[in-house]
Amino acid sequence: CAISGYGQTGPSSQLPAYAPVIHAAAGYALTHLAYQEGRPRPDYCGIFVADIASGAYAFGAIATALHQRHVTGEGQFVDVSMLETMLGFTLSEVQAAQFRGPPMGRPMFGPLACADGYLMVAVASEKTFQSLCEAAGHPEWITAPRFAAYVDRRGNWGAFMTLAEAWSASLTVAQCPAIFDAHGVPCSPYRTVAQALADPQIAHRDALAEVHDAGGSFRIMNPPFRFSQADTRTGAHSPALGEHSAAVLRAAGLDPAAVAGSAPGGAGGA
Repeated sequence: CAISGYGQTGPSSQLPAYAPVIHAAAGYALTHLAYQEGRPRPDYCGIFVADIASGAYAFGAIATALHQRHVTGEGQFVDVSMLETMLGFTLSEVQAAQFRGPPMGRPMFGPLACADGYLMVAVASEKTFQSLCEAAGHPEWITAPRFAAYVDRRGNWGAFMTLAEAWSASLTVAQCPAIFDAHGVPCSPYRTVAQALADPQIAHRDALAEVHDAGGSFRIMNPPFRFSQADTRTGAHSPALGEHSAAVLRAAGLDPAAVAGSAPGGAGGA
């Protein structure tokens, strides 16, 4: 399996790339900027989504290829493109880019101002919209001409959020989610990574693994999936460079000493 910026073939296949470059090349960065009203300059990218997502696609592709090998007895080369990975993240935008029409408008999710911070609220269905109105104590918003139909609601979403924040501004970031949770409205406070790691759900899922290496101990995330009949937790030891080279060579039927002696510079070169 090979993961590269643009794939193994084609006019861009030899171009160098890192995740932030791919974010820009795929339109992902400007799509993200389009939802940040009033910001003319693209934001900095400190989280390398393209790297992680491409690795996840590679994981699925390798598993699929292994299954096919099990069935047919034949293996194959897997070619993963980071550019295509990130284009896959812009599902609605890929469709919209193919047709002429009005802008998609503001998405019906975003920060809701509370008395001491912000809450992310996502309205993805009629039920969610109606539940939000009821949670705020304003069921009349459901049938208001500006909001009753989906198209009108999306076009007037800024006005709706202004009304909603007139209600939420009197509540704290802790109080507002309790009300939304009771009405089935998807929401979450904006948390730091440290706060997210302290979530009881993380402990319940055994989501963190303790790993040891020559430098000491630290915690990393286990894979986010669980198998009913297999252990998917990360191993407890992080091997050093070359730690298992001799064992791997012996398993392949090779003499580690002979391989080391044949490397450039003799044993030292190995």
